[in-house]
Amino acid sequence: MREEFQADLNEVSRLLVTMAEAVRAAMRKATTALLTADLKAAESVIERDVEVDRIYQQVETKVADTIARQAPVASDLRMVITALHISADLERMGDLAEHVAKTAQRRHPSPAVPAELRTVFKGMADVADQMAEKIADLLGKPEAEAAAALEAADDGMDDLERELFKILLNDDWPYGAETAIDGALLGRFYERYADHAVNIGEQLVFLVTGQPVDGQS
Repeated sequence: MREEFQADLNEVSRLLVTMAEAVRAAMRKATTALLTADLKAAESVIERDVEVDRIYQQVETKVADTIARQAPVASDLRMVITALHISADLERMGDLAEHVAKTAQRRHPSPAVPAELRTVFKGMADVADQMAEKIADLLGKPEAEAAAALEAADDGMDDLERELFKILLNDDWPYGAETAIDGALLGRFYERYADHAVNIGEQLVFLVTGQPVDGQS
C-alpha cells in the first residue's frame, strides 16, 4: 500500500513539473508575441493553454483518487493537498500568459507595447521567467530556503510595475488612453504571474517544514 501511495505522489509530482515547464514556456512565448507582434507565437500560447488546463484536471483527479484509495495520514495528506494548491496556481499562471498573448493578438499587426515600455516589459518577463524556472526546479526537489527566496524576486517585479506606472502616468505620455490601459493591464498580468509563483513557494515551504508562511492561509 505504501509503495502504491508513493507511486501516486511521484505521478503527481511529475504532472506538476510538466505544468511548471509549460507555463514558463507559455509566458516566454507570450512575451515574444507581445514585443515583436508575432501573431503565430500569440496563437500558439492561446491554443496550448488547454494543455495546462488538462494537466490541472489530471492532478485534481489523481489527488482525489489517491485520497479515496489510500486514506492518507496527516503528513501524507499535507503532500496531496499542497499539490492541489500548487496546481491551481500553475493553472492561473498559464491563464495569465494567455492574457498577454491575447493582447498581442488583438493589437496585431502593431506591437502591443510602444518603445518606451519595452525595457520595462523585458525586465518583467525576465523576472517572471526566473521565478518560473525556480518553481520547476523546486517541484522536482523541494527546498524551503530556496522556495522562500521567491518572495524577494517578487519585490523586483513590484519595482518594475511601479516604474511602468510612472511612465504611463507621465504628463508627456503620447500614445493615448487605450495604449495606457493595455500597458497597465499587461503589467498586472506579469505581476500576478509572479504572485502565484510566490504562492507556490509558500506551499513548498509548508510542504517541507509543516509550518505555514506568515500570511499563508
